[in-house]
Amino acid sequence: MLLVLVLAAGLWGVGYIAGVSRTARVTSVSVLMVGVILSHLVLPSGHPLREATGGSAALWLTLAGAAVLVVVYGKGLKALRNRAQPEADQAEAKPSDRFTQTELDRYARHIVLRELGGPGQKRLKKARVLVIGAGGLGAPALQYLAAAGVGTIGVIDDDVVENANLQRQVIHRDADIGMPKVFSAQQAMEAQNPNVTVLPYNRRLSEEIARDLLGDFDLILDGTDNFETRYLANRTAVALGKPLISGALSQWEGQLSVFDPAMGAPCYQCIFPEAPAAGLAPSCSEAGVIGPLPGVVGSMMAVEAIKVITGAGQALRGEMLIYDALYGESRKITLSKRSDCPICGAGGE
Repeated sequence: MLLVLVLAAGLWGVGYIAGVSRTARVTSVSVLMVGVILSHLVLPSGHPLREATGGSAALWLTLAGAAVLVVVYGKGLKALRNRAQPEADQAEAKPSDRFTQTELDRYARHIVLRELGGPGQKRLKKARVLVIGAGGLGAPALQYLAAAGVGTIGVIDDDVVENANLQRQVIHRDADIGMPKVFSAQQAMEAQNPNVTVLPYNRRLSEEIARDLLGDFDLILDGTDNFETRYLANRTAVALGKPLISGALSQWEGQLSVFDPAMGAPCYQCIFPEAPAAGLAPSCSEAGVIGPLPGVVGSMMAVEAIKVITGAGQALRGEMLIYDALYGESRKITLSKRSDCPICGAGGE
């Protein structure tokens, strides 16, 4: 018996020194044990090999059974731990009012602001914001929402990063060309602030998913470049009672507003009852746009989002801010709710 144990230890030790995998070493020792047990079952009683290995198979069968039980127990314990681990991870991912020291240092410039303070930063951490579009407007909005510590940020877009995007969509990099924008944006946001949760939706916003998706968030930012999606986002947000921050760009000019009928402000369709005729509102690819302009307007959208979430200052409800980059001018105009609006007025009731 001692001879077999010495051989088994030798196989294990030589394999370890040679860098053989654990699985291969276990296999070699198992083959040795099986050979010993077979010799006891096949060879006649009194055979020298049987005598040299203990004289009986009972002891080896007992040892083999014990080894099998240990292996089964270990695998069962590992399986139970693996099942419990996702639940533990999920529990750790739940929003908390408590900040780590790293977060306190990161958001210190917010916390010392009288209008925000600790309570405002807690509201940001608990907030859930959906950004529609990860392009010109969505890129800076997403970056600043993540940097500001908004707890959960959703982003929906069905487009991929193209070379022509990089002149203004600064959340994406040259290496991201060909990657879906939502995943490129997710990588950038998580690299910038690992304390936020990013939910990417690599698809187009459609009537089928709009209500369920928007209903899962507190605030919606619309950075899209087509009227179909804008009207869909608006009527869904109104139906759910969610505030909608909308921005738009063209060449050197940008505009933004907070559409929030639940707070007495008009909705998007109050101001733009119908989409303009083809050619009257060309896209950025058709009319062009100065590179930094989306950064200016998208950052303003992020500021409005922070104000809406925290209650700081006065959000652009019932007002539209228009920025003219070519002449360095900005102005605000008052927006009025239409009683005959089919979405938020008497026509929509």
